[in-house]
Amino acid sequence: MRRETDSGHIRNVGEVIREYRLAIGLNQAAVASALGITQQFLSQLETGTRNPDVEHRRSIAAVLGIPLEELGMAGRQRRRAAEAVTPAAVVASRGRWRVQRHWLNRQRAELGRLAAHWYPSDNRLPGTSLLTGEGWLPSRPVELQSVRLRLHEGPQSVQVAGTEEQTLAVRPLRTAETAFDSYSAAVKHLDPPRLFESRPSYRLLAGSVSSGVLDFGLASYFDKLDVSEALAHELSAACMEHWPDHVSKLRRRLPFRELVGDPFDPARRAVIPAITTLTIRLRRYPAEPSFLLHWRDPARVATAAGVYDVIPAGEFQPSSVALWDRRNDFSLWRNMVREYAEELLGSPEHDGSRSAAIDYERWPLYQRLGAAQTEGKLRAHILGLGVDALTLAATILTVVVIDDDVFDDVFGTTVQFNDEGEVVAVEGGRAADGVPFTAAAIERLLDNEPVAAPGAACLTLAWQHRDSVIS
Repeated sequence: MRRETDSGHIRNVGEVIREYRLAIGLNQAAVASALGITQQFLSQLETGTRNPDVEHRRSIAAVLGIPLEELGMAGRQRRRAAEAVTPAAVVASRGRWRVQRHWLNRQRAELGRLAAHWYPSDNRLPGTSLLTGEGWLPSRPVELQSVRLRLHEGPQSVQVAGTEEQTLAVRPLRTAETAFDSYSAAVKHLDPPRLFESRPSYRLLAGSVSSGVLDFGLASYFDKLDVSEALAHELSAACMEHWPDHVSKLRRRLPFRELVGDPFDPARRAVIPAITTLTIRLRRYPAEPSFLLHWRDPARVATAAGVYDVIPAGEFQPSSVALWDRRNDFSLWRNMVREYAEELLGSPEHDGSRSAAIDYERWPLYQRLGAAQTEGKLRAHILGLGVDALTLAATILTVVVIDDDVFDDVFGTTVQFNDEGEVVAVEGGRAADGVPFTAAAIERLLDNEPVAAPGAACLTLAWQHRDSVIS
C-alpha cells in the first residue's frame, strides 16, 4: 500500500511509520514495546519487507498518532491543513506522550512491583503491589454494614493537584508555548478511552476500617486522575527505554512522586477511593467455590488498563451530579449493587440523566440481594483499604460470598463483555462460572498474569481469611 505526497513522491506505509517514529524521537525498541510487537517486526514494517494487517495499522495509528488514511485505510480526513503548520516540537511532544502511555498500559503490573519496593516493607501487602497505612488493614474481615460513613460536604483543600511544575514532563504540549493544563486534559484530547468523564466522587478525609468509621468529602474523578495517572506516566517515561535493565536509580528521576510524598496522607492530595469487590460463588459440594475475573480493556478505560482485576470494581461516587444523590448514594453497598448491575448484568450506567434519585428499596436487584443477606445466603465484608504503589490510587477492598442458588438466580446470565472489558470464561464455560477459588488458581494468576493491585490484594486477603469469609 503506497501513498503519494504533494511532491508526487510515492511512499509506502513503512516509510510513513518510520517518519512518525523519528519525528517523536524514539528508537524502534521503545515503539515496538508500546505496540506489543518485536523490534524485528517493526523494522520489517519500516523497510517494507512486511505489510501490516488492519489491526496492526489501527494500533500503529493510535500509538503514533498517524491518520488512518496515511496508512492506506479509509478514515476521517484528519487535519491535513492543520498538520502543515503544527510545530514539530508539538508533534514530537504529543507522539512521545502517546507511546509512553501505551507502553505504561502494557507494563502496569511490572511497574507496580517496581514502585512498591520504594516504600517501607511494613506498608506492603506481601505478594502484591498494594500499600496499606496504619489501621487500613484490619486483623480480620469486617462486616460491610458495621463500618459507619460520615459525609462532610464543605470545601476541602489539597496541597498537590497534579498541575505543579513537577508534572510538566508528563503533560505534552498543547501549543508551541504551553502544555496541557492537566493530565486528564491530555488524555481527553490525545488518547481518550470510551469511558471518560469527570463525575462527582467521594473523597476520603480520615478514619480507618479498624476504627469502624470513615469520613468523606466531595471531589471529582479527574482530581484523582490528574495525580494517579501522572505518577504512573512519570515512571513509565523514566524507564521505558531502559526496561528491564538500569532501573535501580530511577527514583531520583521522579520529581512528582517526591512531591506527593506520604501516600497515606488524605490532606495532601485528593484520595478518592474506588470499591473493588471479589465476588465468590459458593458452589454446591463437591465443586470448589469460584470467583469472577475481569480483563480491563485499555481502549475502554482510563485507569488500571491492560490488566486483570476482580469484578465488580468502580469509583465510589454518586450516580449523578444531582445534589440529592450525594446523600442517597453515600453507601458502599449501594455503590456495589450499581456496579453489579452494570458490569455483570450489562445494565446501562447511571449517567446522571435521571430527574429523581434511585429508589433502592423498590429496585428488584437491590431487593433480591438484600433478601439474600437477610437469609444468610449473601455475606459482604471489608478486607481493608490500600493504595496501588504505581498510581497511589486508593481502593476499598471488599469481598462478597454468594450461595450458588442465589448467584444462579441473580447472576446466571452474567455478560461476557461489558463497557470496561471482558469477564473471563474458563475452558469454554460461561462467564458466570468464574475461576476456581483455589490456592493453585490464585497463585498461577498472581505469578503469571498482570493483575491490578487491588484485585491481587482482594484475592490474597480473601484466601488468607478464607475460613472466616467462607463459612
